[in-house]
Amino acid sequence: MSTGAARLCSWISRQVMLFSFAEELLGSLTAPQKKLLGVLEIARVERFIDDDSKALRGRPRKSRAALARAFVAKAVYNIDTTRALIERICSDPQLRRMCGWTHQHEVPSESTFSRAFGEFAQSCLPDQVHRALIDESYEGEIVGHLSRDSTAIKARERPATKKSALAKDTHDQPCKGETPPKKQRRLVRQLDMSLPEMEEDLPGECNRGAKRNAKGYRQSWNGYKLHADVADGGVPISYLVTSASVHDSQVAIPLATKSAKRVTNLYDVMDSAYDAKEIRLHSESLGHVPIIDANPRTRARKAAKKREAKAQRAAGWVPPERVRYNERSTVERVFGRLKDEYGGRHIRVRGHAKVLCHLGFGILALTIDQMTRLVC
Repeated sequence: MSTGAARLCSWISRQVMLFSFAEELLGSLTAPQKKLLGVLEIARVERFIDDDSKALRGRPRKSRAALARAFVAKAVYNIDTTRALIERICSDPQLRRMCGWTHQHEVPSESTFSRAFGEFAQSCLPDQVHRALIDESYEGEIVGHLSRDSTAIKARERPATKKSALAKDTHDQPCKGETPPKKQRRLVRQLDMSLPEMEEDLPGECNRGAKRNAKGYRQSWNGYKLHADVADGGVPISYLVTSASVHDSQVAIPLATKSAKRVTNLYDVMDSAYDAKEIRLHSESLGHVPIIDANPRTRARKAAKKREAKAQRAAGWVPPERVRYNERSTVERVFGRLKDEYGGRHIRVRGHAKVLCHLGFGILALTIDQMTRLVC
C-alpha cells in the first residue's frame, strides 16, 4: 500500500474514536454531522490560515480559521446563502462548536463573513487545501485514468460585453495603416508557456456560453465554465474556472500540466472536443497515453467513422480504447454531485476569483467524501 493510501486508511480507522470523543463533548451526532466532522478533520483548513493578530492595531479581527470551517460546512450542507449559513450556525450549537464558536454572540456578522470570503478568494485557500490533500493522499500512487471535461456554471451577474473584453488588448492594436500581425493560436502558444502564464492567458470574466449536452441538445447560459480532471473512483485532482465562452480544448494543456504536478497517471481520457494535435503531443510529452474520441470534421470522415463502428459491431469486437474511454463517465458524475450536493448550483458571489473560491470549497468537501467512500 502506498504512503498516501496508508495515511488515509489510518485516519479512517480512527474515525470511531473521533466520533465517540466528539459525542462526549457535543452530544449525539447525526449522520450529516458526522460527515461534516470527518471532512473538517481531514481538510484541516486552519493549517493554511494565520490567525495571529496580536501585532495589529485596533480591534482584533474575527477568527479566520472558524470562518473557513464555516464555509466548508456551507458546502457540505449545501446551504444556499451566507445569511442562511449564519442562521443555521446560530440555531445549531453542535455546528457552532464544530466551526469554533462556543456562544451564539461570538458568531460574526454577514459583512465579516463576506470580507473573510474575499480574503480566501484572493489567497485561493480552497485550492491550497485541495492540493495538499491530493499530494498527501496520492503520494507513491499511480492513477490509471484521468477523465477531463467541463460543465456550465450559471452566475447571477451581468455578462461582459465584447468591448470590455477587447479593451484588455488595446496595447497590442496596430497603428493606423499597419497590417495587424497574425496572432498565434492559443494551443500553439501554450506549448511554450508556464502554468501561471497559461492560467493568466485564459479569459476569466463572466460572459455567455453555449454547448451541447449529453443528449445532443444545445444549451446556453450566462456565467462561467468549470474544467476538471477526475481520477478513477471519482476523485477530483485539479480544476480551473474560465469564461463560459472558452472552448474546452483551450484548457486541456494547462489542466494536464496542473494535474501532472500532483499525481502520476497513465491515460488521459477526453471527448471529441479535445481532438487536437497539440493536445495529443502535450499528453504524450508528459508520458501519458491520450484516449480522445475522434472528431470527424468533414462528411467523408463522419461516414468513414460510421462504417468503421458498424463493422466493429458486426464483428463483435470492442476496441480496448473504447473500453477505457467509458471511464470518462466519472467526471460527469462528479459534476452532478457537485451541483446537487455541494453548492454548485448556488452561485451568489460575483467575479472570477470568488466563483472559483465558492466552487473550490465544494470540490474540497466532495473530494474528501469520495476518498472516504473508496477506503471504507
